Amino acid sequence: MKILSGVLVALILAIQYPLWLGKGGWLRVWEVDRQLDAQQQKNARLETRNGALAAEVKDLKQGHDAIEERARYELGMVKNDEVFFRVPAK
Repeated sequence: MKILSGVLVALILAIQYPLWLGKGGWLRVWEVDRQLDAQQQKNARLETRNGALAAEVKDLKQGHDAIEERARYELGMVKNDEVFFRVPAK
């Protein structure tokens, strides 16, 4: 009877091994689930960034105000009838 019990316990452990530690086991599922959550968060950040960039591109293509603002602040351009004053920071 002890031999039969020992064999049954060994079979149960042999069945449990692939479930927990095998290629498709629970530990692997948890790891893949963690990676999936991290990738979904990264994708959400990138979608937000892409939306902002798309809005900026649309604004630059359609509106002259955005082009003028960039020319003023990034290139230091002024209109013909304007006077430029530079105030140094303390």
